[in-house]
Amino acid sequence: MSDSSGHGVVYLVGAGSGDPGLITVRGATLLERADVVVYDALANPALLDGCRSDVERIYVGKQAAAHSFTQEQINAVLVEKGRAGKIVVRLKGGDPFVFGRGGEECEALHAAGVKFEVVPGVTAAIAAACYAGIPVTHRDFNSSFTVVTGHEKEQEYREDEARSREPGAATDMDWGALAKLPCLAFYMGVKALPRICERLVANGMEAGTEVAVIQWGTTPRQRVVTGTLADVAGKVAEAGITPPALVIVGRVVSLRPVMNWFEKRPLFGQTIVVTRTRQQASALSEKLGELGAAVIEAPTIEVAPPADWGEVDEAFVKIGTYDWVIFTSANGVEATLRRMREKGLDARSFVCARIGVVGEATAEAVRELLCLNVDVMPESFVAEALADELIGRNQVVGQRFLLLRADIARPVLVEKLRAAGAQEVCDVAVYETRAASALPKHLIDELAAGRVNWVTFTSSSTARNFSALLGEDYRKKLEGVRLASIGPVTTSTLRELGLEPAAVAEQSDVDGLVEAIVKACDQ
Repeated sequence: MSDSSGHGVVYLVGAGSGDPGLITVRGATLLERADVVVYDALANPALLDGCRSDVERIYVGKQAAAHSFTQEQINAVLVEKGRAGKIVVRLKGGDPFVFGRGGEECEALHAAGVKFEVVPGVTAAIAAACYAGIPVTHRDFNSSFTVVTGHEKEQEYREDEARSREPGAATDMDWGALAKLPCLAFYMGVKALPRICERLVANGMEAGTEVAVIQWGTTPRQRVVTGTLADVAGKVAEAGITPPALVIVGRVVSLRPVMNWFEKRPLFGQTIVVTRTRQQASALSEKLGELGAAVIEAPTIEVAPPADWGEVDEAFVKIGTYDWVIFTSANGVEATLRRMREKGLDARSFVCARIGVVGEATAEAVRELLCLNVDVMPESFVAEALADELIGRNQVVGQRFLLLRADIARPVLVEKLRAAGAQEVCDVAVYETRAASALPKHLIDELAAGRVNWVTFTSSSTARNFSALLGEDYRKKLEGVRLASIGPVTTSTLRELGLEPAAVAEQSDVDGLVEAIVKACDQ
């Protein structure tokens, strides 16, 4: 793929300051189109989820004294891919032109005759400060703020060209001028913090001037240490703050107790694992993320079409002869829609059949995807509750039922309907579920480091598969981790596995699960 002229083009895209939601609409659109993504250490990897499955991903992370690629090598990669006619996104943390060396990359592309464009990003001085509850300007305190590089003189961080400068020429900072400014934002300044504070005070800034150091700003890992020029360096060392971090100096830091909105979200600081299928994970992940959690998606189930469509297609031919069509999951609805489209069928196939469902998510899928109204949905989101509801309404005796669900669905619904006098119960698997082959390495590492707070389970199969994938010592690996269950059936399975949930949803859906976790965290 290339641009409309048939030539390659390189887009320098600012990824924003950690939170993937801070990327611009333009940046997100270009990621969807990209053939190649060249990304660095501060670009949130979650942004790559928006790329095509066949995109070429090239990590060129550069951190202090640990460069996987030199800047010259990065330039060469961009030129090579651009000349090859590719659409290249150079995804850079923050903004490409704010200490991002985007200017050097543009110069290299220009010299090589490669077309390029630049998409601005939200830089850390604005974003990280905002998420820490610090406005970089305020009419009562300052009408300007200044951004400064903080590790200019840190020898171990400097590249060869910086090391070669003459003594005394290694800095272009005018400390006297900086000390007179009302608000300063130092990028990459943690290692140099003692010297920064010393030089500002030595040049006339009050030792009591407020300072904030923000680590991993705008992410659920955010940590903030505040103090003054006189004592903040010691506090930061004691707290173990390491890069990436931003230093804000100025009276606006005093507003943090009033404006600290981000860290007050109910699940801030909680790392929560979502074990649903990849197709279903996003809804739960988004809700948890909006409440401040760091989410690790670790699908334990993979959804696949049936090995043989014969039984499904036969059921579709006579679907209008059934009195009831039953769905017990949104996956079943989606699989039904896909196969009906492949066979040239639509909602008219249901004719006079009434619809029963388990769960609000399933009901919403029926309404949105199949354009059908739901006739029965029990208050309790389990299969036996649907059977009881139908029996209570005298809608079972002599009735013909078609169940469109998973191959591993529990038999209780079929058994109860037949026992209550149903004329026919046809149980058809419109999709198959398989255990995932492995858990993400990132999750295993986080569990081993004790950094996982919660694991969520939305079905019995997620509980069984997750335990199996962890290995025989799964109980030991989950020591200290709190478990959340979507409902009674899943809870029963967890207990069979020797695991006790710390939170159980009162309403067996995603909203109920999230509410249960929030409630447990408040206790």
